[in-house]
Amino acid sequence: MRILIRPRLPVLALLLFAPTIPELLTGSTPITPLFYDPFAFFLSFGFDVALYGTGALLIREVAVAYRKGWASILCLGAAYGIAEEGFAVHTFFQTSGSPVGVLGSYGHAFGVNWVWALGLTAFHATYSIALPILLTQLWFPESKAVRWFDGSAIALVAAIYFATVVTFDRAVGHGPSPGAFAFFLVVAVVLILLALWAPKDLLRVPTGRTRLGAVGIAFTGSLLFDAWILVLILASAHAVPALAAAVIFVALNLLALALVTGRLGTEGLDWSKFYFATGMLAVLFAWDVVIEFSIPGILLVSALFAYLQYRLRATLRARYVAPPAGAHAAVTP
Repeated sequence: MRILIRPRLPVLALLLFAPTIPELLTGSTPITPLFYDPFAFFLSFGFDVALYGTGALLIREVAVAYRKGWASILCLGAAYGIAEEGFAVHTFFQTSGSPVGVLGSYGHAFGVNWVWALGLTAFHATYSIALPILLTQLWFPESKAVRWFDGSAIALVAAIYFATVVTFDRAVGHGPSPGAFAFFLVVAVVLILLALWAPKDLLRVPTGRTRLGAVGIAFTGSLLFDAWILVLILASAHAVPALAAAVIFVALNLLALALVTGRLGTEGLDWSKFYFATGMLAVLFAWDVVIEFSIPGILLVSALFAYLQYRLRATLRARYVAPPAGAHAAVTP
């Protein structure tokens, strides 16, 4: 068994980006134990790596092996979200307590938290899978289209992933009914089949200049989590029925997708990707400052990612000494 790519830093980067963004940066896995019980923290984070990291590696390898694009990555990421929240930690079926909170009853029917399931599926597809892959591509463009693992390594990574899912499934209660399990299994299989069918250029951006400025691109990236924050506000206030909140959530995500595919262009595309990723992260930084600030150390996690984005910007500036001819000034440094 061998890892095909050298150096191996891109593998490590994706392995760590995948769990750190959705867990440490959101406070879902508190960083607090690192200061008083490092063993407990690294044990917990190790399980995060075994779940998120291996899942992201597998999806990235499938996309490269079958020459697929972002549509396939998002479909596989959604299937990953169902596997994690539905089959591993069972939050789709949890009626109260952390992390579901009010969403354990808001939109709950037939034993399923439908609004929560919708939101977490989209969150994992974007923040747990697509964003870590995007950042890894920006940091290591030479590895973008290169297979990282041979067959034996893929089998090992897959075995770790499935063993982790089974471990969580056995350790966590409030599991799905047979009917709910069958439903989500079918949905996951359909998503995988769609990923394998989807053409590489399904979500391609138009050839030419980008018609959004840096701020507009960053705002578009933030819409993905902004939509979830709005759902939480609507649910807490019971301002609208759960179905209406779900429709609003889907509409905002589709708006972000429409802006990406309709307003971005191929010129200066790496800069557009950078600003989009920055927008996705910036709203999490704001979340930490406003909501999660009481968790000791979480602002350090935000500061670390802010520094990484700063370094990535410097890397892009060095990589593209001069902007592409005709590139929109708003998406160049």
